[in-house]
Amino acid sequence: MRILVLGSGAREHAIILALRAEDAGHEVFAAPANAGIAADAALVPALDITAPGAVTEYADEERIDLVIVGPEAPLVAGVADALRQRGIPVFGPGKAAAQLEGSKAFAKRIMEAAGVPTGRAVRAHTRAEVEAALDEYGAPHVVKADGLAAGKGVVVTDDRAAALAHADAYLPSGPILIEEFLSGPEVSLFFVSDGDTVRALSPAQDFKRAYDGDAGPNTGGMGAYSPLPWLAGAFGGEEEFVAEVTRTVAEPVIRQLDAEGTPFIGLLYAGLILTEHGIKVIEFNARFGDPETQVVLARLATPLSSLLMAAASGHLEDEPAPQFAEAAAVTVVLASEGYPEAPVTGRPLHGLEAAAAVEGVHLAHAATAEEDGRLVATGGRVLNVVALGNTFFEARDRAYRALAEITLEGSHHRTDIAAQVAE
Repeated sequence: MRILVLGSGAREHAIILALRAEDAGHEVFAAPANAGIAADAALVPALDITAPGAVTEYADEERIDLVIVGPEAPLVAGVADALRQRGIPVFGPGKAAAQLEGSKAFAKRIMEAAGVPTGRAVRAHTRAEVEAALDEYGAPHVVKADGLAAGKGVVVTDDRAAALAHADAYLPSGPILIEEFLSGPEVSLFFVSDGDTVRALSPAQDFKRAYDGDAGPNTGGMGAYSPLPWLAGAFGGEEEFVAEVTRTVAEPVIRQLDAEGTPFIGLLYAGLILTEHGIKVIEFNARFGDPETQVVLARLATPLSSLLMAAASGHLEDEPAPQFAEAAAVTVVLASEGYPEAPVTGRPLHGLEAAAAVEGVHLAHAATAEEDGRLVATGGRVLNVVALGNTFFEARDRAYRALAEITLEGSHHRTDIAAQVAE
């Protein structure tokens, strides 16, 4: 197939690597991509991926068989709608359904209508409403920007002043959500949907805080691992957990969106928390999560292209449940100095070949570019070291040995990714 992947991060690089691993002779194109993706796909750097007309014209002219939308911005811009109107298969929801991620308030309404378990929330339009909601729910305070915020629109804090400051930063752009705090381990679970049928992928857990021990500010994600062996203790196993979430969360949401005339065709990301009162949804995303995609797809044995094309063309019911290798997968994010508040960019990277030479390791580039013959960091999260192993101990050891080969002035990474499961 001729496949166009939209996006420039480690998530998109992971998708492209999974397509390449099929060894099916796919022609893969990527826009706008990064230096790592450039080695695995033909680049289309001038294409504006948030312009529905431009993407559709390119896909039509280049006879693209399947478009895979990586980040959220093109979805909210309606790129998938334009492609579908032209008859081009696209994996990604239309603008209306993408509100599941584009608007926290919309997601809460859909969950309520579908009977999906989630925490209580208040949509606040003014500072006074924010203060009243903070006092009603008490600490820890959970404050969320209603729209897209690149993974940084959420703050969870015991400090009322910090919660108010976060609200003040986003209120000029529109209403925000104040939610009750939910306690328990978190799980990310992806579902492929064709608007009717859903197929679950393997669960993962990510690490949002910047520093070890879940300290520091929220980020877009500093690492992840998959599968989750500890699910056996609470649910009898991963299979039972996935079946319950499919029945109580994914299928009701997909049915509700279909009933409202906004079918969800693409990747439904369910951010879940396992509370003492059962599984509850923290949030939905309308695309593959980052960095969980890097570990989930590294274990995927089913051809990714077949799965996504079946969803895009409305024939997912013909696809069996996706299969996964029994290997343990761990990814650790290398971040630039100052990330997430004010990342320093433009510094050179060294040691990537030595890192990739570690057994079981590959690199997924997030923010890299080639300048004057050298590789430089162009953003906050620079790259992912992804490692597979027979055990989590082996996978972690490989990931951190590879990371030790890489040098980037001022960079930082967490040293405790998957440490508990490795023990």
